[in-house]
Amino acid sequence: MSSVHLVLGDDEFLCERATAGIVAGVRGSVDNPGDIPVTRLRAGDSTEHELAELLSPSLFAEDRIVILEAAGEAGKEPAKLVTEVAASPPEGVTLVVVHSGSGRAKSMVAALRKSGVEEHDCAALKPSARADFVRNELRSHGVKAGPDVIEKILDSVRADLRELAAACSQLAADTGGKVDVAAVARYYSGRPEITGFEVADKAVTGDRPGALESLQWAHHHGVPHVLLADALAEAVHAIARVRGIGRMDQYSAASELGMPPWRVKKVQGQASAWDSVSIAKAMTVVATLNGEVKGQAADADYSLQRAVAAVADLRPSRRR
Repeated sequence: MSSVHLVLGDDEFLCERATAGIVAGVRGSVDNPGDIPVTRLRAGDSTEHELAELLSPSLFAEDRIVILEAAGEAGKEPAKLVTEVAASPPEGVTLVVVHSGSGRAKSMVAALRKSGVEEHDCAALKPSARADFVRNELRSHGVKAGPDVIEKILDSVRADLRELAAACSQLAADTGGKVDVAAVARYYSGRPEITGFEVADKAVTGDRPGALESLQWAHHHGVPHVLLADALAEAVHAIARVRGIGRMDQYSAASELGMPPWRVKKVQGQASAWDSVSIAKAMTVVATLNGEVKGQAADADYSLQRAVAAVADLRPSRRR
């Protein structure tokens, strides 16, 4: 393993995971992992003297790991010292440079690469790459999942990678590795954000009774009005965006819209039944609802019920 690592990217979770992997690798190479200390410091708060002391060879040949976080914030002299150390690493010292790729010390990245350091790509994933992320996470837990399971997880966890990784781990543990669509549905049943998506999905597909039933459940369990309104607006806007680009395969559309392909495919199925006039009316409904749930209406529950019913009724009954 290299003694100098460049953890490069702006995704906090991926940077943390890469850094933890480096530390585990170094400590795992010795009989007593606890004997290798780890020192963390932020580049912007570090002086050249502090860094020089940490990165100098030990008189007692003691191994250690130094993690320099937010390296893009490093001052001129500390940045120069880091690049010099990377070019000629001291024995026993593992240096981990965590850099976003930007900042006043942006040029440090090129200098470190020139020195041949080991680079770890931690750039934020594009929406289209999230399915592969989930697939790999499940695989790391011994779970082989089909596209339907991966789509269900992504549809249920519209959050950051940290939550996606945690969800995959928990699902694998709770099911003994037998993760299917039903297991994912059970795991996320009742979560406020999932309830919002369910209400919205039923509304835009014209399922008025189902949407109102899910909305009633949400009201009973205290799901925030704003969350429900946002989910409905997101569903309507997604349909408008997908229809706006015309006929296009899901992968090309995903690149154009910044949506994951599985999401595009789902919205394309919903959008096929809508026309431009109905979409325009639905967008007016959700825009009005946004103001009402934020204090403009005396009864937000009624506003939501009326808006959900209106969107469901606006969805044309047959494909155009």
